[in-house]
Amino acid sequence: MIAHNRKPVCLSLISTDLPVGSVLETSATLYQKETNRFHLLLKEPPLPDIDPIASGDGDDSVSEASSSRLLWLEISPHRVIMTMQGNQAFSYRHLWQQHTYGLSRYWLRSYEFGGYGQMRLRNFNRALELTGSPLPSHLRVEYELWSEKLPIGCYVLNLEIHH
Repeated sequence: MIAHNRKPVCLSLISTDLPVGSVLETSATLYQKETNRFHLLLKEPPLPDIDPIASGDGDDSVSEASSSRLLWLEISPHRVIMTMQGNQAFSYRHLWQQHTYGLSRYWLRSYEFGGYGQMRLRNFNRALELTGSPLPSHLRVEYELWSEKLPIGCYVLNLEIHH
């Protein structure tokens, strides 16, 4: 794998039918795995610890256990895999392929039972667009999220890589 210098990126996720949206501007490392296949690694800021048992005083503060999370995207013109790891309470993995159903998996830690629970959802990829040459500069993924036969919304993942 050829490593490239860190690049400024803007990653956003919005829902087209729900009041959900998030934007992250940070630096990422872009690796070229093969022709038209890339890995992008970035850190997400920590989430606030809102568990009153974990924080001890019921305050919605960031605990030391809540560290930065790693986002790893495997990108190609026809498939994107996004994995979030490094958080003790929550992680996920999404697989999107052009015009097909994919999986979205979430792992949630249960403090009551001392283990992890897994939630599997289906996603349908409406559109996947990757632009830029020789390195990618823009990725757009439009998808629907489903739980069995119940729709959970339509979403747009947008990634801009500044060179």
